[in-house]
Amino acid sequence: MTALAPPRTAADRTGASRHDLAGTGALLRLALRRDRVLIPVWVLVLALLAVQNAAAVEQFYPTAAERAELAASMNANTSMRALYGPAFSSSLGGLAVWEMLTLGSVLAALMSMIVVVRHTREEEETGRQEMLSSAMVGRRAPLTSALLAAVVANAAVAALVALGLLGSGLPAAGSLAAGLALGGTGLVFAAVAALAAQLTESARLAKGLTGAALGAAFVLRAAGDADRADGSSPLAWASPLAWARNLRPYADERFWVLLPMAALAVAGAAAAYALAGRRDIGAGLLAARPGPAAGRIGGPHGLAWRLQRGSLLGWGTGLALAGLVFGGMAEGAGDLLGDNQQSREIIERMGGAQGITDAFLAAMAGLFGMITAIQAAGAVLRMRGEETSGRAEPVLAGAVHRLRWAAGHLLVAFAGSAALLAVCGLAMGTGYGLAAGEPGAVWRVTGGVLAQVPAVWALAGATVLLFGVLPGATGAAWGLVGGALVLGWLGPALDLPQPVMNLTPFTHLPKLPGGDPAAAPYLWLLLVAAAATAAGLAAFRRRDVG
Repeated sequence: MTALAPPRTAADRTGASRHDLAGTGALLRLALRRDRVLIPVWVLVLALLAVQNAAAVEQFYPTAAERAELAASMNANTSMRALYGPAFSSSLGGLAVWEMLTLGSVLAALMSMIVVVRHTREEEETGRQEMLSSAMVGRRAPLTSALLAAVVANAAVAALVALGLLGSGLPAAGSLAAGLALGGTGLVFAAVAALAAQLTESARLAKGLTGAALGAAFVLRAAGDADRADGSSPLAWASPLAWARNLRPYADERFWVLLPMAALAVAGAAAAYALAGRRDIGAGLLAARPGPAAGRIGGPHGLAWRLQRGSLLGWGTGLALAGLVFGGMAEGAGDLLGDNQQSREIIERMGGAQGITDAFLAAMAGLFGMITAIQAAGAVLRMRGEETSGRAEPVLAGAVHRLRWAAGHLLVAFAGSAALLAVCGLAMGTGYGLAAGEPGAVWRVTGGVLAQVPAVWALAGATVLLFGVLPGATGAAWGLVGGALVLGWLGPALDLPQPVMNLTPFTHLPKLPGGDPAAAPYLWLLLVAAAATAAGLAAFRRRDVG
């Protein structure tokens, strides 16, 4: 099958133009039915994130003076601006969306990516789209229905976030701007995902390309916000994630920023539509490289590595670049914080009460650990994808034992996540060592990042347990990983109660570098990871495949 469709006659082209969208309504109803749990969960999480953030700011910073001091502290600190972005207003609403917009925009982008790729490239990869296309379904109907499903999801996000903030007593204009900021960002990345789905031949690569674009947008936003506190940096304006913040909810709203969002979303969707008519079903515009004449996959371990090596390479590249950037910032953390006591307290809650530079490095180590947990969970869930697509059954029908097959994927998940943290630690240590003139610090920083491995493995083990015991509910693994990320990101800034922070395994680890490396937390988390993994594999061994 070639990447480009064969030439069509003028009559063919005319007929295609009339019927390209045939069946769109039926496919949209099917997509919304299939996502009747996925989309509402994402929408509710984003809405609750906004409402809870507003309540937490009001609880922990009840007076205008305290909120003004917090905003001034954040805006005066380059490192905090890189993490959370600048605060354009010290009002209750301005601080309520200060952190939420950065994390919420990323979550909205991920939701859109999942919805669009699920109903385009995944349908083609599994062969379901070819079966549907044998009926009265137009060439561009699947893409249209997927984009419309993303529109429905992001419209729901915009509406519920706006209503939730409005119900919290915040002004209507700012609440509407916050909702539109998240919904607009989601639509931009829905278009990016649609374009990636036309270029690649697998859902995994489509998600990888979209994820790479999202990572690049995050780095640009962080660099731009660190450069200028007023949001005017060209680097920030080059990132769609910064556009959401530059709508400036509760700070003299700039609704005109929705125009570049809409323009980019329309341009991306138009490009995807143009490419959709130039390829065969199942093919991508970027043709896959042919394999070797003689097979080189050495058993289930080699197969798992072959399936997931591209993902590991992408994650490793992104984490290495981010590590260099944040490592270079660490040397000036103390000078940047100055006398801002609130900023120091937030960094210390994230990274420990040791020296401020070590606390910043430890905070970044924890953040990278939480991000790596996303990769580990995804690597484990690849087993479920192989199972539901029918590719696992032929492998297991031979002489390959179930546990041996699973071990290949788990090796990628557990060893791969440790390798990613090592790469990230080396990059952050190198960035810090070059900035501080302390080359030997690279090993100390690398050790601090690698200290996050037990917490990552605990979440990966919980994912294995879900896969074995409740295979139909494996999507809950994203809730566990996402919850850990939300608590680790927002909890220290909002000074959430310790019992709440204890819900994430990362809280129980010593803050390294600089902290006391007590052995007990590592042993307990490793024990939890081993027990959950063993229980999940035992359940998988007994249950039916499929």
